Amino acid sequence: MRCIVGLKIMLGPEMNGVGRQSLLPTRCLEKTVELSWSTLALEMFNFLVLLWLLKRFFYKPVQSVIKRRQDSIEERLARAEQMEVKANKMLSQYEERKEQWHLECEQAREALQTEIKLKREKEERSLRDSLEQERQRNLTLEIQHSHDLERQLELRALEQGSQFAAQLLKLASGPELENRLIELFIHALNSLDEDRIVELRNQLSHSDALMQISSAFTLTEEKRITIKKLMKKILQRDLQYHFVEDSELVAGLRIRVGPWELGANINDELLGFSSLMGDLMIESTGR
Repeated sequence: MRCIVGLKIMLGPEMNGVGRQSLLPTRCLEKTVELSWSTLALEMFNFLVLLWLLKRFFYKPVQSVIKRRQDSIEERLARAEQMEVKANKMLSQYEERKEQWHLECEQAREALQTEIKLKREKEERSLRDSLEQERQRNLTLEIQHSHDLERQLELRALEQGSQFAAQLLKLASGPELENRLIELFIHALNSLDEDRIVELRNQLSHSDALMQISSAFTLTEEKRITIKKLMKKILQRDLQYHFVEDSELVAGLRIRVGPWELGANINDELLGFSSLMGDLMIESTGR
């Protein structure tokens, strides 16, 4: 092989006074390099040793580091994918839960509105019923008050009428009125039916032998005999008769024997009428 070197660099003292750098061509030298197979074999051996050393102490550690780095990256990527999947799943669950929550809220709102509507209708019906009951009660009270007022007016009229009738009968009383009452009494006794007569007989015991006959005026002997005969006919037994005068009777008769009493006189009728009025007033007050 031939190698030609033809450059020479002039530096330092070789520069001229003005500081110029000059390159001057030199003489080409020819040098012969011989090729040795042993040197080539050693170079190849050295190269192989260098490759082994690189592979042994440099390539494998670097490859191991790269492998660990790749595994770490893949592991991180796998965790990231898992986290992404988990996040997507949680997001999907959140969306589903959100939709369900909105649906539940809507259902709860509709149920609340329905409940409020039903309760309002119930309260309205209850209020209407209460108002209707109150109206009926007020109407009933008004009607009852009106009836009570009418009844009080009627009772007052009856009371005044009875007082007027009592005063009038007292003023008009006399033997003529008493005779008329005695005739009515005798007629009533003659008109008694058989059952009533039997009942009167059964009410008298054997010890009841005295009959007291009261009159407002003195009875004539004829009337006394008529009354005696009539009572003997009805009772079918003999009795003792005691005639007395009682001006409180105003006019008429009162007969007492044993447990029963028969009356046909003004005073008893007025007392009965007053008692009836009292009962009516008590009943009206109770209402």
